[in-house]
Amino acid sequence: MVRVGINGFGRIGRNVLRAALERSSGVEFVAVNDLTDAATLAYLLKYDSVHHTIPNDVGHTDDGI
Repeated sequence: MVRVGINGFGRIGRNVLRAALERSSGVEFVAVNDLTDAATLAYLLKYDSVHHTIPNDVGHTDDGI
């Protein structure tokens, strides 16, 4: 299993995570580095105006999604 951290959770970072979740790719995401709070990042991951809502449950804590 490959462990990956995402530096920046903009359009590309979110799409990389979405693609990995859809494919069961053997990638473990261990960190996301972004300036925005976890609640906003979780919302942006779950709801996308172009790629639509992902079926996965997306939640957040004070320091993670």
